[in-house]
Amino acid sequence: MLSRTADHLFWMNRYTERAENTARLLDVNYQTSLLPQSEAVALAGWQGLLSISELLLSYRDKHGDIRAKEVMDFMVKDESNPSSILSCLGAARENARAVRGTLTTEVWETQNQTWLEVKRMIKNGEFEQDPAQFFEWVKFRSHLSRGVTVGTMLMDEALHFMRLGTFLERADNTARLVDVKFHAVESDFYGTANEKDQEYDFYHWSAILRSVSGFEVYRKVYRDVIRPERVAELLILRSDMPRSLHASLNEVVSNLRMVANDQSVETHRRAGKLRAELQYGRIDEILATGLHAYLTQFLDRINDLGACISRDFLVPMPG
Repeated sequence: MLSRTADHLFWMNRYTERAENTARLLDVNYQTSLLPQSEAVALAGWQGLLSISELLLSYRDKHGDIRAKEVMDFMVKDESNPSSILSCLGAARENARAVRGTLTTEVWETQNQTWLEVKRMIKNGEFEQDPAQFFEWVKFRSHLSRGVTVGTMLMDEALHFMRLGTFLERADNTARLVDVKFHAVESDFYGTANEKDQEYDFYHWSAILRSVSGFEVYRKVYRDVIRPERVAELLILRSDMPRSLHASLNEVVSNLRMVANDQSVETHRRAGKLRAELQYGRIDEILATGLHAYLTQFLDRINDLGACISRDFLVPMPG
């Protein structure tokens, strides 16, 4: 397969997944902001959201002080922000257009329709009228895109590059979410004796689980009250949780295997090593050595993996 084609397919899916993850993060923050909380806590939530996405500096350059409405606008519809939902869906569509001949009609139509529809919705002010509904729509279009891809594409290299893009992006986003949300809890890590704090903790962790469609999954797996260390275990180590780091790495490794070439031996080794650490890791050990340090290192390794995949298969990055 031409490296340029592989590059477009890989990034088409990365951008679609990024739009979905941004919608999930904004949704959880929007829902938590409706709970009774101090202004400082609410502000920290929005700031954390910008930090997660590495957008704090570019936001401050443009808007200065952090205000909920401006953060939402910046991350949803600001075309000067390459990570906004609008920018991501536009970039996904452009990548799809470039490889129109490689895609099935259904995959192309889904990408194109999503782009036309999101522009119409934003123009008509539908996002402002009901942010939660808008975020649900973005998630639904991403699910639709994945389903149509798996349901109609030939199971060849094109599909494997698309899947690689999806799961590399998902691993990155889940790690960022866990990192910033664990940082946000200022009360004692295992909850506090104070009843009001315990109630806040419950809503905080419930919101995080809902943001990765993990609330029902948590109940099914643990049948217990929501405890922070178990939320971390579910989102990091459980291979049967679709958005966990372990599940994402399983997909990255198996799709890498399918497209392997002479140059990719080292990339495959690094991905396999990272996956093995998740496979045999234990949450108490991770927490003992420090969750933040663990996730920071994980993100570095995921970025490194992305760079290695680009070097081995895709269009070389401009030096």
